Amino acid sequence: MTIMEPIETTMEIKDNTFARQFETIVPEGLLSVEYSFQEKKIFLTKINTPEGFENQTIIDVLLKNIMEIIIEKKFKLMPIFPRIVLFIKKNPEYKELLPPGIRI
Repeated sequence: MTIMEPIETTMEIKDNTFARQFETIVPEGLLSVEYSFQEKKIFLTKINTPEGFENQTIIDVLLKNIMEIIIEKKFKLMPIFPRIVLFIKKNPEYKELLPPGIRI
């Protein structure tokens, strides 16, 4: 039997406005989520992972932290990237961030 280490629920995220992406460092390298803005809406357009990185739990933690940033800044969320749409489907509490008329 192996003991799993607990997954951190918070992580240090940098909002790199020049590169238009949220970033965090994982042991394998830089993990980022690209975004763009349009009229108080944030479009999450892509997840970039280091080569060989496959930890979906860490990606979920990153996305949860980004959702908290979006809530704090009172933005509406436009999830463009399929992995982010899947995250919203699995975490319906974040559907309130979607603009009216947007369903996933």
